[in-house]
Amino acid sequence: MATYVIDSALFRDQFGTEPMRAIFSDEATVQRWLDVEAALARVQGNMGVIPAAAAEEIQRKCKVENLDLAQLKAEMDRTAHPIVPLLRAMKKVCSGEAGEYIHWGATTQDIMDTGTILQVRDGLDQIETAYRELYDNVCTLARKYRDQVMVGRSHGQHALPITFGFKAAGWAEELRRNFTRLRQMRERVLVGQFSGAVGTLAALGNDGIEVQNRLFDELGLACPNITWHTSRDNIAELISVLAIACGTAGKIAHEIFSLQKTETAELEEPFMPGKVGSSTMPHKRNPPVCEGVIAVNRLVRATVPLAIEGIVADHERDKVVLQAEREYIGRIFNMVHVALKKMAFVTAGLSVRVENMEKNLYIQKGLLMSEAVMMAMSDRFGRQEAHEVIYQICMDVFEKGGSLKEALMQNDTVSANLTEAEIDRMLEPYAYTGQAGVFVDRVLAVPLAG
Repeated sequence: MATYVIDSALFRDQFGTEPMRAIFSDEATVQRWLDVEAALARVQGNMGVIPAAAAEEIQRKCKVENLDLAQLKAEMDRTAHPIVPLLRAMKKVCSGEAGEYIHWGATTQDIMDTGTILQVRDGLDQIETAYRELYDNVCTLARKYRDQVMVGRSHGQHALPITFGFKAAGWAEELRRNFTRLRQMRERVLVGQFSGAVGTLAALGNDGIEVQNRLFDELGLACPNITWHTSRDNIAELISVLAIACGTAGKIAHEIFSLQKTETAELEEPFMPGKVGSSTMPHKRNPPVCEGVIAVNRLVRATVPLAIEGIVADHERDKVVLQAEREYIGRIFNMVHVALKKMAFVTAGLSVRVENMEKNLYIQKGLLMSEAVMMAMSDRFGRQEAHEVIYQICMDVFEKGGSLKEALMQNDTVSANLTEAEIDRMLEPYAYTGQAGVFVDRVLAVPLAG
């Protein structure tokens, strides 16, 4: 029985994914602890720090299937400790005296932090794959609709014409920057932890540094210059960057949600037969996928302050910070991954209503093109005076109705300086998208990092 949405049989796929749940499952968590213990034994056996035969036996037995997780949990409850019960269980599993040599010179947090970082590495691989898919889909939209004119909006109101390709290229550029952040973050986050009780490796004497270096070579992690037991800026960066990455997915979802509104109807998330919008209104075609991504993005964003708060940790060890991380790291990875996967799905099958984009260009009867007229008039009167003239004309159209063309033609100042043919050209939205296409091409020309 699950009491949280990520593990709920009913809701789990709205808040997480099967691959990410597997990476942060109990079985995977314990296995990653055992992977670290096995690698440590292998390194120390090769160096002669512990007997080679003991090291080999530890490696053979460091498999989660050799442990009873229910019994392990009971011992964790009894001892109020996560790793001591694991070590006692492994001692029973290992033949002879081999179990005496497991965890040699390590401390609990070494094993747990390094195990978490191994899970983080697996999780980042999944996220980057989903990110590439979303990025490719958005680039396809930018390329396909490079020159498809639509209304550009500011403050929620019609502003000037843009192209849908231009909008999608803006999404793509943001995604590309986030992908670069994800890649660059790895060098600071994928760092192992092995430094003993207070970080000095005192238990291993002169062998400590070599054991540490060899251990992280074995695990494929970077070696820290000094312990990070209570230096949690790396975890804060991890969660912050994941939140930024998720934020862009949420932004795209929000724009699609907004442009799917009935009055606009320029975009629609994929619709499949059988998808129901309402239990009482059969006509509804809601955007539940985008809504879910927006909701998940809020949950992810709300966790960032908790991660940053963990930077202020106590002296050489702080279990309070670790307990908080244990709650949110797997949760955030699940939520970010599901947001990216869902938006990859949405952008792959996005319905682009070209006819509505074009219809909406004209619903204000020319007001969308006020800047073009003002700039033309600026050549005659200067920009500020032209703005005043066109502003008053536009406000009259807003209040009294009619079209901008009619109002311009009826204005003595405008009609004395602009012909009807010139006004018609200025009011043509397809001729006023500026360098939108060039910007699309520039974005598409830059490859994704890595």
